[in-house]
Amino acid sequence: MSLGLSNVGHRAGPLSRRRDRAVAGGAWYSRQEAIMGTPVRVELWSETRAAAEAAMAAVMAEMHRIDRAMSPHKADSELSRLNRDAANGPVPVSDELYELIARSMAFSELSGGAFDITYAAVGHLYDYRRRVRPTEEAVEQARAAVGYRHLLLDPHSRSVRFARAGVRIDLGGFAKGHAVDKSIAILKAAGIRHAMVSAGGDSHVLGDRRGRPWTIAVRDPRRPGEVVAVLPLEDVSISTSGDYERFFEHGQVRFHHLIDPRTGRSPSSVRSVTILAPDGLTSEGLSKSVFMLGVEQGLQLVESMPGVDAVVVDADGVLHSSSGLLPGGGTPQP
Repeated sequence: MSLGLSNVGHRAGPLSRRRDRAVAGGAWYSRQEAIMGTPVRVELWSETRAAAEAAMAAVMAEMHRIDRAMSPHKADSELSRLNRDAANGPVPVSDELYELIARSMAFSELSGGAFDITYAAVGHLYDYRRRVRPTEEAVEQARAAVGYRHLLLDPHSRSVRFARAGVRIDLGGFAKGHAVDKSIAILKAAGIRHAMVSAGGDSHVLGDRRGRPWTIAVRDPRRPGEVVAVLPLEDVSISTSGDYERFFEHGQVRFHHLIDPRTGRSPSSVRSVTILAPDGLTSEGLSKSVFMLGVEQGLQLVESMPGVDAVVVDADGVLHSSSGLLPGGGTPQP
């Protein structure tokens, strides 16, 4: 069952493909590419096709640049170099990567360790395509290298060092949220006032759809093609983390890509979390945090942060939302 949620403070963007539509004084334009292992899409309103094409090309170029620097799968990326060398001594990094790691550690502190980019020490042991999971012994051994306090940052040399061998970081959706933020800044600088940029589960809508809000559908985690909520939004970042993105099942257990850094295992109390926040780093960091914390603690964290809202689908398929999304608050039933 679909549920419409209204919220004066927010408004967001359609996920379906559209053809360019000419309207007097301008038109909608869109472009999509596969970058960072996920579909990257930009849709915008522009007075001219030339300006639209230039703006969309700039967004895609920025996405490719961030992917080249921060992909853990590219051997020559800055992140791969850091993972390879930082256990042996301080590694100077770009200001951009340094600030991203520092910001991630702030989310680790905020969430009590529920968000932690060093989860990768365990996460890389799973292969979801081949349905491979590590043994309990392997998980326990790898967990010794998980912990954001193993990341030693030197603000003077702008370097990062790992406190122990085996530590590795994966910026995952955090880099996607950052890329979406940077892309929106590019569009604003180009004079674009109405747009949507998405990279996998991370999106940002700029302005509205010229007189009406964008609408974002929150998908049903268990029924492909179905939705559990429809959000009318504008000028907001949206991030969704779900246990249906990359997973396999063994027996009655779903092994998915969202790994709790505190246990090294996939949590099972939540199916999906959608966060609305002013920027992509905040929405992405909180979507992972709330997923790990569960409904009660997760929504407590969201309620403590101004300008942030959440929609959570729990393990029973029940829909929960933060108080800012429904008049008087409450927990809607799907």
